[in-house]
Amino acid sequence: MRIGIPKETHHEEKRVAIVPSGVNTLVKQGHVVFVETEAGSGSHFPDEEYRKAGAVVVYSKEEVYQRSEVIAQISPMTEKEISFVDEKQIVLAFHKFAVGDKHIVESMIEKNDEAPILHSMSEIAGQLAIQIGERYLSSDSKNGRGILMGGITGVAPAAVVIIGAGVVGMNAARAVLGRGAQVIVLDKDIRRLRRIENILSKNITTVIANDYTIARGVKFADLLICAVQVKGEKVPHLVSTEMVKTMKEGAVIIDLSIDHGGCVETSRPTTISDPVYVEHGVIHFCVPNIPAMVARTASFGLSNAAIDYIVEISNNGLSNAVLGDTDFAKGICTYNGYCTNQIIAETFNLEYRRLHIFSTN
Repeated sequence: MRIGIPKETHHEEKRVAIVPSGVNTLVKQGHVVFVETEAGSGSHFPDEEYRKAGAVVVYSKEEVYQRSEVIAQISPMTEKEISFVDEKQIVLAFHKFAVGDKHIVESMIEKNDEAPILHSMSEIAGQLAIQIGERYLSSDSKNGRGILMGGITGVAPAAVVIIGAGVVGMNAARAVLGRGAQVIVLDKDIRRLRRIENILSKNITTVIANDYTIARGVKFADLLICAVQVKGEKVPHLVSTEMVKTMKEGAVIIDLSIDHGGCVETSRPTTISDPVYVEHGVIHFCVPNIPAMVARTASFGLSNAAIDYIVEISNNGLSNAVLGDTDFAKGICTYNGYCTNQIIAETFNLEYRRLHIFSTN
């Protein structure tokens, strides 16, 4: 099969979907890989490294699309990129349809495309949140409180409140523990809270999340990390403007849910080059593509997570790959001219068809 890796066009996106070692895996199995020139430059993978891995380097995005049956990229497709897509082409990307444009979803349906990856990026986001929090709590940052995360003898450490006990929250909590800060994790699922205590430490305070406990946690926090995700849906605002107003002057909010709409009412997307703003005396960090801040590590993580799926599709075709892995099937949003994700279909009032209707034919 022919696999294409275009250069990312999203603002400040430096990651690449497949690193040279992943390309080598595909080539050794008899597949042809087309890589757009400088696709890996942001992660310090030069074209020559891709050539040595067996890839064919091409010099336009359009050529990558025209010559490939499978496209592997990171950012949601733009309208221009969709215009390059052929019917039956398979597109692997983080489309984020739930907070996207209905027109993009409809365009993908018209093309009869498939759009199916995330654990590794969540690990990175959770760990980075603590590094970022430390930076903006310092006195030399924009309005920072001037707090040392772990405190010192006789001086209390920072209070870090994490909303969400999934992969992001787990990794943030682990990183905070290593800094010696006070950690409070809120989640509505007691099984997730119990898992954090069992895996990490009983020194973490775990609290069932509801309006009352969230309001108390927000008010107490020096650093508030929002790590909430609802599969396939826009994240609800769990932290209201009124809650933000109760926070300490110079406290920091890191809304890691911003790429799914944000769970703080005062959050709005920022960029890596201009990452923060102050509202109601509180520093807000709301960068959607936060793993791109460590592009090389993130690219390795993405490639490692995606390569088995790409190999399975390339060796056996999409239908057989779906039949052999029900979890994989859940990631496919459009197929054969229909929306195959019920939540996305309901969000945009599109016709929904269950995927197995097609894959079992």
